[in-house]
Formats: sequence, C-alpha cells, structure tokens
Amino acid sequence: MNKNYIAAAIVLIALSLVFSAAKSQNTSRELPNVIIIFMDDMGNGDLSCTGALEYETPAIDQLAREGIRFTNFLDAQAVCSASRAGLLTGCYPNRIGITGALFPNSKVGLNSNEITIAEMLKTKGYSTAIVGKWHQGDSKPFLPLQQGFDEYFGLPYSNDMWPVDFHGQPATDDRKVRFPALYIFEGNEKKIPVTTLDDQAQLTRLYTERAISFIKGNQSKPFFLYLAHSMPHVPINASPKFKGKSKQGLYGDVMMEVDWSVSEIMKTLRETNLDKNTLVIFTSDNGPWLNFGNHAGSTGGLREGKGTSFEGGMRVPCIMRWSGVIREGLITNSLATTLDIFPTLAEYAGVNVRHKIDGVSLLPILKGEVSATPREEFYYYYKSNSLEAVRWHDWKLILPHPSRSYENFEVGKDGLPGPVSETVQVPQALYDLRRDAGERYDVQKQYPDIMEKLLQLAEKARADLGDEVTNRKGSNRREPGRID
Repeated sequence: MNKNYIAAAIVLIALSLVFSAAKSQNTSRELPNVIIIFMDDMGNGDLSCTGALEYETPAIDQLAREGIRFTNFLDAQAVCSASRAGLLTGCYPNRIGITGALFPNSKVGLNSNEITIAEMLKTKGYSTAIVGKWHQGDSKPFLPLQQGFDEYFGLPYSNDMWPVDFHGQPATDDRKVRFPALYIFEGNEKKIPVTTLDDQAQLTRLYTERAISFIKGNQSKPFFLYLAHSMPHVPINASPKFKGKSKQGLYGDVMMEVDWSVSEIMKTLRETNLDKNTLVIFTSDNGPWLNFGNHAGSTGGLREGKGTSFEGGMRVPCIMRWSGVIREGLITNSLATTLDIFPTLAEYAGVNVRHKIDGVSLLPILKGEVSATPREEFYYYYKSNSLEAVRWHDWKLILPHPSRSYENFEVGKDGLPGPVSETVQVPQALYDLRRDAGERYDVQKQYPDIMEKLLQLAEKARADLGDEVTNRKGSNRREPGRID
C-alpha cells in the first residue's frame, strides 16, 4: 500500500478523534459552565451599550449582542457585603443576617448553614472557583473554601480597606489606621501583599489570568467561576497598558481594562471550544459611589447612587449570554434581580431548592419570553433592617426613612471623596418607573388604588422580615455566622 496513503489515513483518523473528543466535550454535557462576572460600584450608565461617553466597552457590548440585556435589573441591596450575600444565596441579605459592608476582622460572616450557588452546583459535579473580592467575612470559617468553592484567589474585602490614604501614603485617618495590611488570598492563606496604588493597578490583570487558568484546567467537567472584580471601587487604578487611554480619565481607563478582561475570558472560551456551552452573566453589585466624583461611575440619569434605595443605587446593567439557549440580541424590560440567579441555575440544573429563598427563576425570559414577569415584587431594604421602599411591577413606593443624600453635596475629584452629606428624612412618595425612572414626580395622590396595593405589600414585607424604622421584628430572619 502507498506510504503516502497510509500517512494520510492516519492523519484523518487522528483528526476525527480530536474533533470527536471536542464535540463530546462541548455537546454531550447537559449542564453548562457558568461564569458570573461581578463588578464593584459600576453604574447603570457605565457601558457603551448603556450610554457611557468618552470610552468604549466593545467586548461587553458584544456579549449583549450575542445574548440578552436586562434594562430593569436590581441588586439585592446597594452596598458591598449585603449585595454579594444576596447573589450567592438567592436570599434578601437581611433574611440571612448579612447587612452593610463587613469590615476586616469581622466577628460575623456568611453562615455555613446557608447554601451558596457554589454548594448548590457542586451537588451536580461542578468544579467551583472564586477569583476576586469575597467580602462575606475574612475569618477562616467564613472564607470561600468553607462555602462551597474549590479555589479562591482574591481580596477578602473591599480594596479601600487598607492602612493607606487616598494619596497612596500611610494612613493617618483613625479608621484606616486600624485596618490590617491588605493581601490577596490563595485559598485560606495570605499570598500577595497589596501595599501601593501600583499594586492595585495589577488587580484586574491578576484576576483575569487566574480566571483563564481555572477555565483551561476544567475543560472536562462543568465549572462555576465567580469572577468578582475589585474595580471600579475606589481606589481605582489601571495597568500601564490602559492608563491614559480613555478620554474620560482614570475611570474610563479602568473600564477599558475591565472590557479587555471580558474579551480575554471570551477568547479563552472560544479557544477551548467551551463558548457554546457556557452561560456568562455580567453585572454589578450596586450603583456608583457618587461622592468620589470623577473616580465614580454614572447612573445613566437614575436618582442617587450607592448606599441608597433609589434606582441609581439599586439598578445596574445585566447581560447574559448562553449560546443555543438565549437568542441573540434580546432585550427585556421585565423586573429581575441578583436574587434570581440562584434559582435560575438551580432549575436548569435540576436541583430541588428546599430551603427558603427569595429569588425566582428567570428561565422563561432566557428562553425568549422577554415580556414574561416571573418577578412582580421586590423589597428595598438597607442598613441593618430598614425597609425603605417596595416595588410592584413598575410601581415603586418610597417609604419614610432616614438616608444620606447625594443631591446637595460637593463631589470629590481625582480619588478624594466629597464631604459626606447630612442625613435627611426621605418622605413617602410613589413613582411610576415606566414614565419616571429618575424618580422625580410623586404621583401618590393620583393613584390611591396603587398606593393601597403597595402599602399592603410593605406590611407583608414587615411581617416577614421586619422593619427597624417602624420597630417591626419580623418572623423569618436567620442568624449570620459568628465567631468568638
């Protein structure tokens, strides 16, 4: 037999085996890989597909073109730790005792009795990893390896919780002086010191490289990757490759580097033939920290920002891409929240959720019913347990509560915050968010029937979870984890 013929046959057989393995790897599994990219303090107007100016986010915009973009997407609460607790567990943060932002050496953290997305997916054989910011308690019992994650590489809390001032010098502020040195953790151990603003500039790159390593190391089984970026939470910084590249200054540079990170993740998925079997979710933990001025993001015209229950603090971009399940180019205006990611994944994975959660499955929307309304209600809680607003469809009732306001204050510049505003008493008001997303026009007098409906919903929330403003205890809150 001709030697060339034999060699050609061997090559064809080898190629057939390669393509067969690739096909098996990417189509035989019923369960998708899941990647959640969770930004920190990124506002509703911070992507070019949502109106950002003087910089572009082409990779994130492409995610939106290839999947679905949510225009009415809320966080669990407009502050770091609480928001992340809601995402990870599908529960209102105050239901599980995680409120506000936990500080270093906190005596409380996410209770080990709570079930995280990672723990839920591990029951279906997933490999799990978190890369980036954790902020659910920094003591060992609360760290990710004890909460269902196989791997952890990142900061244990916010990147401003370090003994360094806003100029990058050793802190003199009483609160910051007490903060311990900041480290990137590897598993349960401190690994890489973060001591300067130049160190902070490397975080996005380091996180991206570790995320890519995890993807490449888990091609043969389903995986869950929680990529929780520290940026654009202050102090912001970008690596030399991106510094000075945008017309908007450092904030734009940071967002361009985040977009690069997304492009690298998607490139890796394509190179490993995993992009057609991976659900990618891109969103943010809350709106922008507005008193940092040009080092803060944009709400896209929504009212107020981080730390408030107005839409500027709570409403953020959300994009989901899942080739073969989510049709390309979809936009939904239906109400959805970070609480809903847990039950959506659970339903598709066939996990029967037996404990009390507050999320609802978004699968009808993801499968093309963009006008479906799996969620009709939402409770806006803040502080330790303050019910500040309730939502029914597009109607939002602001309940009387004390709050800091961004509307009459001096903004900061170039990394320095403006002075903290005085606490004001927010009055009761009703907003029709279909016509007034900026929450400017109180219409409670015009719609008494809607007012009655929403006041009843507020009572339902207080009976369930309580309300510190009205001294209601509630009956269905659970304790956080505690250490001595």
